[in-house]
Amino acid sequence: MKLLKRMSALVLAGVLFFALSVPAFAADRVYYTATPDQWMPQRYTGFAYEHDPLAIEKAAKDIVADPDAIYGFSPNPESDRLGEFASYDWSDPMVVWKGRQDRIKYIEQDRELFNLYAALKSQGRSVEEIAREVSRMRNVIRMQSYDNDPIGLEKLKKSNLKTYGNEEGPTAESLYKKYGSWERVLQKAFSTNLGMDACLGLFDDNYSKYVILGEIPAE
Repeated sequence: MKLLKRMSALVLAGVLFFALSVPAFAADRVYYTATPDQWMPQRYTGFAYEHDPLAIEKAAKDIVADPDAIYGFSPNPESDRLGEFASYDWSDPMVVWKGRQDRIKYIEQDRELFNLYAALKSQGRSVEEIAREVSRMRNVIRMQSYDNDPIGLEKLKKSNLKTYGNEEGPTAESLYKKYGSWERVLQKAFSTNLGMDACLGLFDDNYSKYVILGEIPAE
């Protein structure tokens, strides 16, 4: 048990060091952003990821291959996490364009979590205290990302309720019960859904982040 705690602490330290210093993980990463008039279906004909999302269990459980979708994947209607979003038209370039912009903004808001972590750490707060506050703020940021999308917000609440039993997302207590470690709870606060990234063309962009967070094994 002591060894496991030490390993968790080392992994967490590595994650946070990388998150605060490397653009591939942090908010200053540059994502390609097309303008609405550039989003034509034929522009993405033949699009393929370097890393196959269906080869990764955590992504494959939430998505299905969809040749009509802009990025080749759409949410699996049977997925607890993404099923509510399967009703969107993933072949519509404007629908996917808006979803992509919203998700990039959401991912980039992780910088707020990094800043919060650093501030609490400097105050000498315990890992449990930090994990609780960062987890709470992660849910707040997630909900706020749908401020201009009431339909999407309602789908998110249904998804959260189905997956976590809570409309606002997983609580720190439920995550601790699941993982048995406050270090792991803190790590999970910085994770994103691999399946949704795949549907919005962000899977390769965030691949290194998945590896660092332990979402997928290193190659």
